[in-house]
Amino acid sequence: MSLIKRIGFLTAFIIPSLVIIGFYLGGWWNYLTVGFVFIIIPLLDYLIGEDPENMDDANAMIVSEKFYYRLITFIWTYFQIAFVMWGCYVISVSELVLNEWIGFVMSFALVTGGIGITVAHELGHKKAAHERFYSKLLLMTVSYMHFYIEHNKGHHVHVATPRDPATGHKGENFYRFWLRSVVGSYRSALNIEASRLQRKGVKVNSVNNSMIWFTMLPILFCSTILVVLYFVNGFWSLEVAAFFFTQSIIAFTLLELVNYIEHYGIMRKEIKPGVFERVNPMHSWNSNHRLSNFFLFQLQRHSDHHANAIKRYQVLKHYDESPQLPSGYPAMIMMAAVPPVWFKYMNPKLEEWERAVYKAS
Repeated sequence: MSLIKRIGFLTAFIIPSLVIIGFYLGGWWNYLTVGFVFIIIPLLDYLIGEDPENMDDANAMIVSEKFYYRLITFIWTYFQIAFVMWGCYVISVSELVLNEWIGFVMSFALVTGGIGITVAHELGHKKAAHERFYSKLLLMTVSYMHFYIEHNKGHHVHVATPRDPATGHKGENFYRFWLRSVVGSYRSALNIEASRLQRKGVKVNSVNNSMIWFTMLPILFCSTILVVLYFVNGFWSLEVAAFFFTQSIIAFTLLELVNYIEHYGIMRKEIKPGVFERVNPMHSWNSNHRLSNFFLFQLQRHSDHHANAIKRYQVLKHYDESPQLPSGYPAMIMMAAVPPVWFKYMNPKLEEWERAVYKAS
């Protein structure tokens, strides 16, 4: 892999740096990160263009084992824990006016959700116990730990079928999808975990139920921060709880925006009642825009991820036959937030995909 790509994945750390700079500059500078993500990155995506290059299989095997790429994700995990603690601390000792608070929380969530959940997603698919543990830690900081269960054992099984709450339906706007996916994914995780325990002959209502822990741990984490800050500051800072859970909601909303973008309207063929064709590179929207792929650890090469979930981010492939988004995720998120704009651009693309699939069959 080229030096540019090796360095490129470090660009993710630019985002939290801008949050910190914006906070200490104060005022409207708290929106610096928002402007960078939703204006500068889409513009640079357009100017820099796409990167359709794939490694050959022999080289990919070597690069996938390079510790450097895992180290970036490990460092991010520890960094995000410290970053959340810093955010809670500065909120506890600062008097922000409303526009500053909104800008800071939005920018903060672009770190914990936009990048942090992406890293959690990468680590959660791996076999090593410590990588899976790091995934859970990151998800704890955004109060979305059930994603670890539902994504791996639910979404990857049922993606592009009516059974998957994280697959957007054709004509369904993001806001309706958000409610269906958030509620449906949590319910799915509950059912998956209950089934796992029942197969082992273990009571569902017991300490062995991961969903009980996954629901409680973000609350315990926030409560611990509150107690620590009480001893540091000498007073209770209850606004920290509002900050923590608000940034969590925005963070997992970013995740759901990405889910919506990745799978909007795409459905696998039903071979027989309740049985669908295997997932292939045609079953996810993709984007090869070079810069946003650096920031998102190549999450935008999503078809290869679904075909090979355990494959590491640095060796994910581009497929020419995969349906392609007109831009990277930052620009697509803005489009998804405005349903008429989304439908105007994406429904024709979806219909083109449907014609291609129908013709192939």
